[in-house]
Amino acid sequence: MKTFFTFIVCTVLTTTVMAKEITSEIMINATPEKIWAILTDFNNYLSWNPFIKSIKGDVQVGNKINVSLDGMKFKPKVLVYDNCKEFRWIGQLLFPGLFDGEHTFLIFDNGNGTTTFIQRETFNGILVPLFHKKLDTDTKCGFDAMNQKLKEEAEK
Repeated sequence: MKTFFTFIVCTVLTTTVMAKEITSEIMINATPEKIWAILTDFNNYLSWNPFIKSIKGDVQVGNKINVSLDGMKFKPKVLVYDNCKEFRWIGQLLFPGLFDGEHTFLIFDNGNGTTTFIQRETFNGILVPLFHKKLDTDTKCGFDAMNQKLKEEAEK
């Protein structure tokens, strides 16, 4: 009974207190193909991307890549790389369960010459509550700034 109770408590904490999702969405007057081309042209990130400074490595499902933000570098594993639709990775701080982030870029064709671009990250782990405020401010602002610059770049 004690083991079952511990399992329930851990499950509730992990899915409520120790989880956080941030989402930023923008409509862009461009095709999914144009947005994907800009998003995946990692060599040009410094010229337009205010949030992610670089992505390096062989970007294929299952591979680890090198991602640099201002003052932070990490090596997430690519989970999805679906042409013109979705790019997703998962990264961890030191080891799984401490501070994990699953980052997703989604591209939806609205069928009217516009595309919806969504950037989302789901954070899990025991350290998430310590970073709650920073995630709501700095990280959310970074997502919004990147989305806006991607829109400007795609609508040129």
